[in-house]
Amino acid sequence: MSKPASFPQLETERFILRQIVPADQPAIFAGLSDAAVTAYYGISYDTLESTQAQMDWYELVWKTHIGIWWGIAEREHPEQLIGTCGLHEWEQEDHCAEIGFWLTPAFWRRGVMAEVLPAILACCFRNLGLHRIQALVEPDNAASWRLVERHGFRLEGILRECEYKNGKYQDLRCYSLLAHEAQELIARFPVPI
Repeated sequence: MSKPASFPQLETERFILRQIVPADQPAIFAGLSDAAVTAYYGISYDTLESTQAQMDWYELVWKTHIGIWWGIAEREHPEQLIGTCGLHEWEQEDHCAEIGFWLTPAFWRRGVMAEVLPAILACCFRNLGLHRIQALVEPDNAASWRLVERHGFRLEGILRECEYKNGKYQDLRCYSLLAHEAQELIARFPVPI
């Protein structure tokens, strides 16, 4: 299975996962210019205008079938993004992709990602035909690697000094989740998304 014809909007009890639109640029800038957010994220921006590159990227990965990124918003405020989550490096032939995410600090430790990640994983395995989803996490980012571990991802190993960031090489923890390992998770979202 490949990319669906229309962008798949997802819903959980408290959140809506929707397509990122031009009006979201200020929220994207607020998140990706915050040092607390970007400490473990590979991208940051200094100006609202420079954030257009990220907006263009979200659109490009969707249109070219190499990814899909959802904007995360509270159900009561669907117009206001609080973060994003999605896939990139989507290899159609191999049925695998890499997942990433970020949230604004005001929403940390409130169970946001624990609630939305299962919906995204279920959609990606069932509706996008993925067999493998991987997560690459900096070793110091314990909140993120604990999150993926709680959702069934297995640590495959350490990619030694594979990322050059802030003037130095650093390791990444490599996790993966296979479709057959996620059947219980997928069953929690039985209605086609």
